[in-house]
Amino acid sequence: MALRPFGLFSVLIWAKAALAYAVLFGADASCLWRPLVVELPFVWLVFVFIERWGGVRKWAAYWTADLLLTGIYFAVIMYYKYYGIVVTYHALQQINQLFEVRQSVYSLMHPYFLLIFTDLVVMAGWFAWKRGKIPALQSARPAPDKLRRAVAVAAFAAGAFLIWQNRAIVNELRQTREMGIMHYQVYTIISDAARAWTESSSFAAGLPVVTPEVVAAVKGDEQKDVHSPQFGLASGRNVIIVQLESFQNFLLDLTVDGREVTPVMNRLKREAIYFPRFFQQVGQGNTSDAEFVVNTSLYVPPNGAASREYTDRELPGLPRLFRTYGYEAVTFHTNTVEFWNRDELYPALGFSRYYDMAFFGEQDVIAFGASDEVLYRKTAEELDRLHREGKAFYAQVVSLSAHHPYILPEEKIKLKLPDRFAGTLVGRYLQAQHYADEALGLFVDELRSRGLWDRSLVVIYGDHLGLPIYALTREEKRLMAELLGRDYGYVDMLNVPLLVLLPGVADVASQTIDRVGGQADVFPTVAELMGFPDDGRIRFGKNLFLPGPNLLPQSYYLPSGSFLNDEALFIPGQGFEDGEIYPIRPGAGKPAVTEDEFRRAAELFRMSEQVVRRLPELHRNVSSSGGRE
Repeated sequence: MALRPFGLFSVLIWAKAALAYAVLFGADASCLWRPLVVELPFVWLVFVFIERWGGVRKWAAYWTADLLLTGIYFAVIMYYKYYGIVVTYHALQQINQLFEVRQSVYSLMHPYFLLIFTDLVVMAGWFAWKRGKIPALQSARPAPDKLRRAVAVAAFAAGAFLIWQNRAIVNELRQTREMGIMHYQVYTIISDAARAWTESSSFAAGLPVVTPEVVAAVKGDEQKDVHSPQFGLASGRNVIIVQLESFQNFLLDLTVDGREVTPVMNRLKREAIYFPRFFQQVGQGNTSDAEFVVNTSLYVPPNGAASREYTDRELPGLPRLFRTYGYEAVTFHTNTVEFWNRDELYPALGFSRYYDMAFFGEQDVIAFGASDEVLYRKTAEELDRLHREGKAFYAQVVSLSAHHPYILPEEKIKLKLPDRFAGTLVGRYLQAQHYADEALGLFVDELRSRGLWDRSLVVIYGDHLGLPIYALTREEKRLMAELLGRDYGYVDMLNVPLLVLLPGVADVASQTIDRVGGQADVFPTVAELMGFPDDGRIRFGKNLFLPGPNLLPQSYYLPSGSFLNDEALFIPGQGFEDGEIYPIRPGAGKPAVTEDEFRRAAELFRMSEQVVRRLPELHRNVSSSGGRE
């Protein structure tokens, strides 16, 4: 009798692990046998403790263990569908964001995922019906001590072997597959603790100082103190940075049955310097991470969002730089400023004022706040007020309406799509971005009518991907292939647009620069146009007007160790040797990727973390901390 719950719950957990493996690694025979090898040792170790100390409440203890393990497997499935990586305890920092993004979570939840909870519901009902009195089960004899010890030793040894044997794998997905989901969670905790101890010891001993010259050497771009012909072209102008929610580059010039999806961006592209090979560099914080990277030219933290991990530091960003030149530094976002800890992020970045839901109100709400139409109208009014007061401004405008899962009110849907797009994520995405594009056009018109357009440098970019490959169904992938004329790949997923507009300056109109760049490159590129001299600060981006190589480490959405160079996207396997290479320019021949670049990309991430930790602590003052006035 005593072994009955042990065996029953082992089968139940194996079935749930198999479901998780099917989602993460593909539904084949391995998703059935692999969990037996890599998941059950951890599960059995837990069950042995229950056998030893469960007593008369053994079944309740098994049910509780089942609940906790099921919760982890379910979290792994859902997190992978959103981020493309394996969830760890670091994601607990995002718990308070779940309510805000609940629609996104629901949209990714296939009905069969909920089957993972079936046994828990049935047994809970059974216990309730029996009112906890199950004599036949409560009287079960405990397993013999020798058997328990043998199982515990074997399970512990197997788990330790799996962790030790696979600890050096770079790709977290590969590592999880070989270690097991539960062992990977244990490994993450142990490795983080070891890293924290090592780093604290290293800092105590004194790490080599990171300098701009060292960063340039590691990036392979040593054009220090060199300027392009564009240097100072925007000197004295206002600066407006528009961050478009979930806007990917493939949308530009895309038509569906002869209708343009983004006619406003297409028109602006013809007036702008356009960078078609521009890529996201966000982490766990998504949109807030894009704000951080663009404004600081630093990389996201190894774990967690920058808006949580780095806001205790005085970040040397664009807002602080512009304020030294007498500019007002303001930022606009229609959700509450507490969302993704922006009430801490904005003071750390040095913004002099922020505008959030308290300013925009709750009229015409889409997604998490007032619509893009309200955002742009009220932002234009406020920028006009600053201009009339004689204040030059640096303004970041963060759009929100086209947020996943791209559900618009019916009256906002202006793009009519063929029936085959109905009910698909792809169809909703196209319609949401069509709306966001139209709202952007209203903003441009407002700026023009108020005389601000011709007095400004305007930079427009996408914050992060909108259509994760791993969240698309087979039919949605087919629709994407139809739209693009080829399979939708990882390069497409990470590729966001960058437009730089200097109205009235013929030298920068209607250009396409095919140079590879990332969000960390916005800071030095804007500084170049403004004619700001080098202040000696460390920046991990490069001025995109200058030729030369670029190396872009990637975090989140891809495994650790992934990076882009001028020719390709590289995704590691167990290491560099078995990694995968995806050309940035299809049909351009076999791209070159080197192990030296692989090492240098990882080094850049490490150096960025070191630079942030050495920054001065932020001394907050309520009256001047960046709060709205």
